[in-house]
Amino acid sequence: MSEQTAPIIDTSDISLLYPDADSLRRHAAGEDIARMSQVTAEQLELYYLMDLKSCDFGSFYTADPEVILYRQSTFADMLDNPELTQVLLKMIPFLNDITELRRMGSDSAASTEAYLYSITEVELYTSLLDLLKTKLLPMAPRFKSTAFRRFAERINILTASEYYKDLNQRLTELTSRVREIKSITIGVNLDSQLRADKAGVLSMNNEYFKSGELLDKMLRLDFKSDEMTCIAPLIPFKKGQSDNQQMALANAFNTAIGDVFRSSIKAWKKVIQMYVLENTDFLIRLMPEIEFVTKATELLQRLKAKGCHLCSPVIAPMTEKKFTAKALCNPIVASKLDGPVIPNDFTFDADGMFYVLTGPNRGGKSVITCAVGIAFVMAQLGLPVCADECVISPCDEIYTHFPTGSEDTIDKGRLGEECSRLGTIFETVTEDSLILLDESFSSTGSYEGAYIAAEVLQGFSMVGCRGIFSTHLHDLAASVDEINAACLPKGGVKIDNLVAAIQEGSRSFKILRAKPDGKSYARDIAEKYGLSLDHILEKVQKH
Repeated sequence: MSEQTAPIIDTSDISLLYPDADSLRRHAAGEDIARMSQVTAEQLELYYLMDLKSCDFGSFYTADPEVILYRQSTFADMLDNPELTQVLLKMIPFLNDITELRRMGSDSAASTEAYLYSITEVELYTSLLDLLKTKLLPMAPRFKSTAFRRFAERINILTASEYYKDLNQRLTELTSRVREIKSITIGVNLDSQLRADKAGVLSMNNEYFKSGELLDKMLRLDFKSDEMTCIAPLIPFKKGQSDNQQMALANAFNTAIGDVFRSSIKAWKKVIQMYVLENTDFLIRLMPEIEFVTKATELLQRLKAKGCHLCSPVIAPMTEKKFTAKALCNPIVASKLDGPVIPNDFTFDADGMFYVLTGPNRGGKSVITCAVGIAFVMAQLGLPVCADECVISPCDEIYTHFPTGSEDTIDKGRLGEECSRLGTIFETVTEDSLILLDESFSSTGSYEGAYIAAEVLQGFSMVGCRGIFSTHLHDLAASVDEINAACLPKGGVKIDNLVAAIQEGSRSFKILRAKPDGKSYARDIAEKYGLSLDHILEKVQKH
């Protein structure tokens, strides 16, 4: 390289998801108190929303309000500038190729292959920066987020530097030099028995050798009129050779070329180590973030196309345990349905920090239970949520206890397996957690199920966490006052009832804050299927 000085660029704080170097370090060290298990992601069907390859939902789940607000601004820029997604997606093949070249180059030490790999890496790097210079920087004046403004600023510094221009010029010279090589001329000294004694490279040529005929050359006594025409036909390099022979000859050629390029390799490697490695490392580090923000943005665009209202939630302190959502929708249901989704208002407050949700089958109980969980996930990933308005205090972890197809029923039985899973939750749950239970203890009789569920509810009340227990156990809903009477004097949080409403015998998918009336559900269902006593007698009298 010339005497130009490489620009010193601090990239430690470059992130699309973390506002500063310290929060990025805490994330990398696993110091964030928020966690999300793979089981929770699967039971909430999050992978239906986004198919992530290089990361998972737990990778970026956070309870840090500063991080969440930083991301909200990032996604606002992504939605306001749709072409930004395409620019980020175009970065991925470059970064994948650079990563693979580094892997291959590390296996080649100081060989000719390593030299060629390093040249290719710089080509990829400069092509990537050219992409960002021509496609990203023109958008920069429209950016409002710290993430993209900071990113664009660093790219502008890199591409505007004299060092970068010098690098491009040097790259052009070197690639021309390498790619003009079409053949090499090797001189071989022979001993008295015509065995190879010593060999060396005579020249590196910018054209290929051509086959010739020995007899024709001898008849014309013209061996030197065309230095690139052989006096005998060219023989395929690998013809009739074993693998070991091919490797030996290839190594000999590479060694010869390497001798010629040795000084160039040494100088070029220094360029790679001092400049390109440093300035590509932060871009490679961004790859999981790029995948996440682009796929999340595509999800938000799909939801908007479905008519879903999206809002950036107001983030309240974790200690306040707030959650209020107006017109909350389940994005998975919205993605699957062609028609509109029934929205619901939902609130955790002092009069109901934990809910028992009852109602008819397929009446919307599971839908709203998952909708609340997904709203927490989307909010704490920094995404807008599917609601008109939302205020949320982040939770440290979401625990789900849904029916599964892999219960360990051989040794424990279905009920034993459910109790075991719930017992595991109590080992780590805190007052800042969110608990989502869907049809737990449905494998046993209503009396046994309601008794165990009441014990579990008292436990969660004493922990002080937020949660929903969606159930068909109407006896459990009827015992809420009794549970509160036992727990509130001891410092537990209040439990309240929710019901999935039925209007005129049909499911409305509206969730109401009211005491359940199990008989009304049964009466409506009986009426719907003609099994009320009046309908039965009417049918009997007809025959």
